[in-house]
Amino acid sequence: MTTTITITGAGGQIGYALLFRIAAGDLLGPDEKVRFRLLEIPQGLAAAEGAALELQDGAFGLLQHVEVTDDPAVGFDGADLALLVGARPRGPGMERADLLAANAGIFGPQGAAIAANAASGVRVTVVGNPANTNALIAAASAEGLPAERFTALTRLDENRARAQLALTLGTPVETVRRVPIWGNHSATQFPDISHATVGGEPVAAALEQIVGDVPAWLDQTFIPRVAKRGAEIIEVRGSSSVASAANAAIDHVRDWVHGTEDWTSAGVVSHGEYGVPEGLISSFPVRSVDGEWQIVEGLELSDFARGRIDASVAELVEEREAVRSLGML
Repeated sequence: MTTTITITGAGGQIGYALLFRIAAGDLLGPDEKVRFRLLEIPQGLAAAEGAALELQDGAFGLLQHVEVTDDPAVGFDGADLALLVGARPRGPGMERADLLAANAGIFGPQGAAIAANAASGVRVTVVGNPANTNALIAAASAEGLPAERFTALTRLDENRARAQLALTLGTPVETVRRVPIWGNHSATQFPDISHATVGGEPVAAALEQIVGDVPAWLDQTFIPRVAKRGAEIIEVRGSSSVASAANAAIDHVRDWVHGTEDWTSAGVVSHGEYGVPEGLISSFPVRSVDGEWQIVEGLELSDFARGRIDASVAELVEEREAVRSLGML
């Protein structure tokens, strides 16, 4: 069996970081053959074609074929998995409404092309920001496809949160579990440690021994650090997160396909869970079971958590209404 994987913005840095890891088997495993369709805008075709040449030179045994195109119908033809990486970044002086409108012009047509050309069981992961609302636009434009097929990447935020907890506690990151992200992939996101464990034990007691006032540490240090990590990397590195974003995208899709042992985070369509308005694509704690994301329900939320979640969801509602006012939903 060969899995067809479409990557948009494939000539960009995140797309480049994804290609070689997927071809090496990091996404689907060492026995799953893959076929790439690399979709780019005309200005990015040369970079994507160069990446295709390097993929040939890599002599990856799992890679069956690479096609580079600027035609969405060709790019999504038969796609089993689609990673929508390419997006319009926010430029100097650009208002949020302008950013949303520009991205609606990208993700609306892509959603329609996915519905018309992709495999019937296609799974779509939106990486390009604003990821939640871009996923909402794509899903709304994909006539005949369930909205559950469209997700937004918030795994990078979760990975950052778990890593920060591990550093603070002086423990290996794999021992830190259940640190979901709620809401929007933006500065309003809420990395929630209410149910987090370290080595199978609740994290709160271990944190108190190290940081003292845990609520103050969460509010003043941990949450801002996670939310602003991307900006920190830009300041230090001189460009945005690339390898870590690609790694998170691989984590997300691999778990979606193969299932999870425990909670993780993903931007998925709401059916009213936790008071999130129906139809929004919001990040929740989720499990992947039989190839489908399931929201973890029944969690108790403190007043602090409820306030943080509500603020992030309100931003998602504002983004949806801004796009709707432009006639794009």
